Amino acid sequence: MPTYSWLARFGKDFDDLTPAQQAAFLVAVSQFVEDLNSGRGFRKGLRVKGIKGAAGIFEMTWADDGRATFEYGDPVREGDAHVVWRRIGTHAIFNEP
Repeated sequence: MPTYSWLARFGKDFDDLTPAQQAAFLVAVSQFVEDLNSGRGFRKGLRVKGIKGAAGIFEMTWADDGRATFEYGDPVREGDAHVVWRRIGTHAIFNEP
């Protein structure tokens, strides 16, 4: 089971989302974790990919205009990925991923 943490900016971004947006993100995170655990890659609907010009930072789609950025941190438990959530919101977050 992967572990996670988030940057302070992510927490502020998340608090600024509507309850419906927060719920949509949590559904996507459930799928994200499921895919990480499977080891077969991410489902196409999450559109996980690297961000150009930001080495080591990835984006995930959680709604039509909903994006979250993350990076992999040092493992907390051996053999489990550690995800560091960086930003969440609309496409505007790519100005500072």
